Amino acid sequence: MNYVDFCIVFMFLSGLMIFSFSHKHMLLSLFSLEYLVLILFLSFFIFIMNFGYEMYFVLVFLVFSVCEGALGLSILVNMIRSHGNELLSSMSILSW
Repeated sequence: MNYVDFCIVFMFLSGLMIFSFSHKHMLLSLFSLEYLVLILFLSFFIFIMNFGYEMYFVLVFLVFSVCEGALGLSILVNMIRSHGNELLSSMSILSW
């Protein structure tokens, strides 16, 4: 395992740890999810460049990650408008 692989695995595991510990705020959870998506994009890009494949899969991955980000932001805006804050503890399943 070379230095680049170790860095990618370390960044991915640190992103998972941040995602698991930031369960109180919706915005921090969305930031950590976007960080994980960027790490996955970097690893897919390096993998595809090493084996000489086409870049279509990377393009499809970017399209889905942009859709995921837009959906997360729309949920965040809807939550702030309805509850007044972005704390997940102030939400109830009955209010949806």
